[in-house]
Amino acid sequence: MLESFDWFTWVFLPFIVFSTRVLDVTLGTMRIIFLSRGRKYLAPLLGFVEVLIWITVVSQIVGGTHNIVAYIAYASGFAVGNYIGMVIEDRLAMGTLIIRIILSQKGMALVDSLRGAGYGVTYVDGHGATGSVILVYTIVMRKELGQVVGIIEDTSPKSFFTVEELRSVRQGIFPMHRVAR
Repeated sequence: MLESFDWFTWVFLPFIVFSTRVLDVTLGTMRIIFLSRGRKYLAPLLGFVEVLIWITVVSQIVGGTHNIVAYIAYASGFAVGNYIGMVIEDRLAMGTLIIRIILSQKGMALVDSLRGAGYGVTYVDGHGATGSVILVYTIVMRKELGQVVGIIEDTSPKSFFTVEELRSVRQGIFPMHRVAR
């Protein structure tokens, strides 16, 4: 019975399909992320490799076999590739963020803490639903987000803040360890 089992069709091909699909979808996820961040030279290169892998895998499935295991491997590879692409992007922590913080008028301690850590801070007076507030803005590298959130939570744990991606930044005041890179 084992001699008649088609190992290529039922084991090796699905494994190859799964592995290459994980790779091509991971590259596709990274390509979209790089594209949205303005990396116009890296994104097309990743797209080329992604499509080359994809067309090779599809031709193997369509031309080589019609078994459910290869189809499941293809779909599973797509799902896992998306996940791995997001994990890689998260670990790379590329990009720049703007953090907007809304504080009560007693919020100058946070401004001082952020400046003490080397971050550029701009603040303006504002008026919120319950009275006067201070609007604080700082721009940080994504990999520094955890440190800045820690400063916010330590200094002003009840503050409201939002974080958004920025496409580009020019000039500014940044911590010294970032300038050295």
